[in-house]
Amino acid sequence: MATKIRFKRIGRRNRPFYRMVAIDSRKRRDGAAIEELGWLNPIDKEKSYSLKEDRILYWLSEGATPSDAAHALLKRVGIAYKWHLISQGLDKATIEKEMMKWSMNREDVLKGREERAEKKATEVVTEAPAEEEAPAKEEAPAEEEAPAKEEAPAEEEAPTEEEAPAEEEAPAEDKE
Repeated sequence: MATKIRFKRIGRRNRPFYRMVAIDSRKRRDGAAIEELGWLNPIDKEKSYSLKEDRILYWLSEGATPSDAAHALLKRVGIAYKWHLISQGLDKATIEKEMMKWSMNREDVLKGREERAEKKATEVVTEAPAEEEAPAKEEAPAEEEAPAKEEAPAEEEAPTEEEAPAEEEAPAEDKE
């Protein structure tokens, strides 16, 4: 039986809530699952989740393939990396050491994201007063642009003037 690890949608309309399940790949999305492996709440700001790591690793060892969305969550949690290390045949001590490195690096990445978000927020706050003055400045250039638009058709008329000499040359040839 081809087994997949994927999400099963539950929850009411416009309020999705997902369960991560091990399921036969031929079953429909919300069909009967073999085993529930966790849940995901995408509505929550932090996108809260809970996963049974040992059972997910068991199903991966049995040959289950995760869907793209499930794999993305497994990467975010670190289970995908742990499975990668296990499949390479590393011993438990090495795997734990690598997972500690991964978690430290993950913390640094999350801190960096928070700092960039705060920096963007402060930039938006400082630019907000400048944006209030901007519409007044934009109105004046808009008036200046209007004559520029009027000049543009005059430039378009220039090619017609170039065509006119060509027409004049033709009658000149007829005169000869």
